[in-house]
Amino acid sequence: MSEGSEIVLSYDEAAAVVRDHAEQVRGQPRPVERVALFAAAERVLAGAVKGDRDQPPFARAMRDGFACRAVDLQAGWLRVRGQLRAGEAWAGGAIGPGEAVEVMTGAAVPAGADCVVMVEHVSVAEGRMRLAGPRELAAGENVVPAGAEARGGDVVVPAGRRLGVTEIGAAAACGAAEVEVWARPRAAILATGDELVEVGEKPLVHQIRNSNSYSLAAQVHAAGGEPVMFPVVPDDARATERAIAEAAVCELVLLTGGVSMGKFDYVEQALTALGAQFFFTGAKIQPGKPVAFGKLRETYFFGLPGNPISTMVTFALFAAPLLRAMGGEDDAGPRFVLARVEEEVRVKAGLTRFLPARIESDVRGARVRRIAWQGSGDLAAAARANAFVVAPETAEGLAAGELASVLLL
Repeated sequence: MSEGSEIVLSYDEAAAVVRDHAEQVRGQPRPVERVALFAAAERVLAGAVKGDRDQPPFARAMRDGFACRAVDLQAGWLRVRGQLRAGEAWAGGAIGPGEAVEVMTGAAVPAGADCVVMVEHVSVAEGRMRLAGPRELAAGENVVPAGAEARGGDVVVPAGRRLGVTEIGAAAACGAAEVEVWARPRAAILATGDELVEVGEKPLVHQIRNSNSYSLAAQVHAAGGEPVMFPVVPDDARATERAIAEAAVCELVLLTGGVSMGKFDYVEQALTALGAQFFFTGAKIQPGKPVAFGKLRETYFFGLPGNPISTMVTFALFAAPLLRAMGGEDDAGPRFVLARVEEEVRVKAGLTRFLPARIESDVRGARVRRIAWQGSGDLAAAARANAFVVAPETAEGLAAGELASVLLL
């Protein structure tokens, strides 16, 4: 890339560029795998799960109590014809005027009954029951009608949905012992820099361990991809070019380091030599300003800054949404929530800032507190954090008590 051809965008502009490409790749065909439901957690559904019958398949009692006709309750005592537990079939015929059946939660309400009176709202004596106190019930109360949740043949879990706890439960209720999921997109991970040694090695005083490849691999897996880790690339133009060409067999290439303006930063130079197209070469954010995004023939790539927190943040903001879309997921992200700021945060305006923070929540809401850090290389601070509080580009900080956006990794 020639000098003067840098493309530096605001965060919103850069996010919109990634979002446009995510929409383009989401609809592209990709391999489908059929897996057992118990092994499908966090995979992306390729074929919709449909109900194999009405849900519920019968009128279901929502409370322990007595099934009867609501119109009869004001008449006084009703004759209790028997008891019915969940999983039992009632063989006594339809419930007639002046009759009731004791039912347990989840039981099938006998034909003829149109409500269930909660057991704590009745008096029972000598095989009879009646309402206790001045109380009224309408037809339909405490009963889930047959088919009220879903009809047989309805889509219960749509394609493109990541299978979490509720989706797995819903698929199981439909009898889906196996489901079709999209194959995970492969993401190549290339860390660059002469200063890097492998995790198991003892670094010299001027060296550091290659933490980025491992944190990126974890992020790739969490975003639904399959990480492919390549050896560390030395600070050499020809070696960088060769490594990128080899990694481009994957659907996405993630490069860390070598994207700044330093004398030995060769990533953009190598990509340019290989004929890459750049969509942007920087974003007005901190950390992560030198982030680059583009395409090398059919393979997308991100050049992520080498400082560990910069790598994590730029992946979460830009690479994760594209990777999720590549895997067929509808809700690609990134993942933001709102939380109330516990302590004032002061920053300089001009960049959208993502600051290590700790978010905590309870039934009253979420709260966020900034974590002190020593810049984007401070992995110890990142380990104390579980999110990043966002200070907008035009703001000079966040006031205590105000609601702020929080980026979740």
